[in-house]
Amino acid sequence: MKYAEESIASRMISGDRAFTKKCSEWFEKNFFIPRFLLTTSCTHALEMAAILCKITDGDEVIMSSYTFVSTANAFVMRGAKIVFVDIRPDTMNIDENLIEAAITEKTKAIVAMHYAGVACEMEKILAIAKKHDLFVIEDAAQAVMAKYRGKHLGTLGEFGCYSFHETKNYTMGEGGALLIQDKRFIERAEIIREKGTDRSKFFRGEIDKYGWTDIGSSYLPSDINAAYLFGQLEEIEKLFNERMSYWKRYQNNLRSLQSTSTLELADIPDECEHNAHMFYIKTADLDERASLINFFKKNEICAVFHYIPLHDSLAGKKFSKFCGQDIYTTKESERLLRLPLYHGITNDEIDFVCDKIKEFYS
Repeated sequence: MKYAEESIASRMISGDRAFTKKCSEWFEKNFFIPRFLLTTSCTHALEMAAILCKITDGDEVIMSSYTFVSTANAFVMRGAKIVFVDIRPDTMNIDENLIEAAITEKTKAIVAMHYAGVACEMEKILAIAKKHDLFVIEDAAQAVMAKYRGKHLGTLGEFGCYSFHETKNYTMGEGGALLIQDKRFIERAEIIREKGTDRSKFFRGEIDKYGWTDIGSSYLPSDINAAYLFGQLEEIEKLFNERMSYWKRYQNNLRSLQSTSTLELADIPDECEHNAHMFYIKTADLDERASLINFFKKNEICAVFHYIPLHDSLAGKKFSKFCGQDIYTTKESERLLRLPLYHGITNDEIDFVCDKIKEFYS
């Protein structure tokens, strides 16, 4: 509240003001990234990445079908055909072993979406991309503060995209960010973000006037939003540990059910440090999930699922193709159910949810 009031009192609340710069500097320093640009959403960060990759009509982009629509839309809007491959059932992430078979002469990029803040197998994905001269874009919307082999997700590919939507661990209401690893793209990214102008250079005093130099749009969030986010960045370890304690309480409470029922818990590979973005369980099948949701509703517990795999959607059939077999994407998506997890949930509330799950399976 203090920072939001400071921003309002300054009367300088448009994009790239004091708190926007503070947020950018914080991430660049702590995540060891050359350039961090706050945006109005993760969707817009993905759109900027697609432009920077020079995606155009006829290009192909490989990704998982188990993701939010923005992951695909950003590239479809540039004219690309989306090529979906199956997921790994353990992490719900793209199966890195299926990517190479989906590559053609039209392939331009691979998108790695880190579901639930658990990393894709980035070592192999990056090696494949290097071998075939492809871009790697990390859709790390759910993965702020998560790591792969000690490195922050969003900093491994050429571009990383974060979400600070209010449903995420750290929020500015509506917002996101583009992380740029390769310094060659920084200047053009600033221009695209500033409506296709070199206005950023003008504000830094590098030129005496600015003009229209490229395509672009208005991707700058208000500084009030950035002020709201910066207050959380100053206490990010506290918030991280709080959320992790909720996740661990669920895990410890429900672990015993894995050997006595059909319930499965999330699998976190050894090389991944997740961020407790969500706690999900897997039921035996779609029918069992529906029964559990109904049981929850009777006990005033809200539990949700996502996503409907994109290749089965109306737009998916129009703008994409599925390479190989859908062995796990649909089947695993129909089993997954997210349990309530948010800042401020109490231990008693978590225990109540767990007790009801145990009652259901008994």
